[in-house]
Amino acid sequence: MTDSPEYKTIADFERAPEEYKMAVRKIIRSHAINELYGAQVFDEPAIELAPTPYAKWLTCRVAMEEYGHHVRFRELGLQIGLTDDEMSTKNKKPLSIFMYPLKVWEEFVTIKLLGDLAEILQVEDLLHCSFHPLRNLARSTMPEERFHADFGIQFGKELVATAEGKAALQKAVDVYFPYLPAFFGAANSANNEMYRRLKIKIRKNEEMLEDYMGRARKAAETLGLTLPEPKQSAA
Repeated sequence: MTDSPEYKTIADFERAPEEYKMAVRKIIRSHAINELYGAQVFDEPAIELAPTPYAKWLTCRVAMEEYGHHVRFRELGLQIGLTDDEMSTKNKKPLSIFMYPLKVWEEFVTIKLLGDLAEILQVEDLLHCSFHPLRNLARSTMPEERFHADFGIQFGKELVATAEGKAALQKAVDVYFPYLPAFFGAANSANNEMYRRLKIKIRKNEEMLEDYMGRARKAAETLGLTLPEPKQSAA
């Protein structure tokens, strides 16, 4: 990997090479859109599905924070030349997982347990990004992402305390987990090579996927669950 300069401010960014600006915009656009999709498709509808006032309260917090992540990525995107239209869900095909809206509470617990774990890895790879405003944004959202994944663990523990709850949670895992590895993109990705060369990201897609699979298995095992095979298209 070749050395790449650090860009500490928006003014520094404006003087960066076009390739660098394009790469950063692509990442910020993706995060802004996917945070919005997740909040709309999963987090907000889950408030109605939550089984108790306490669960609804925490789910409201999760929804607020996920919308907040979109707002912060959008604000940074606007500062570096993206438009609202470019960061809108109207003009970008969603990831496969967003095509399956929630039907039951156990599905939301699965999304927090395993889906937000994937988001943690994506954010981790930006913690030392050469574009400091993006680095700082990643660092500020990380505690909330960790809370969301822990939300999945804690409510998962409640569900697996009964045979019926465990079966329902396993069913949700079987439905949603196969789509999650696609978050990490293809092996030998040209975009990923560019991100690493420019010190925007650190790891290869396949390295992140391997890490994710290990963490996902550990989270599932904590609850006595098993993971189905990923969709082949995620390879």
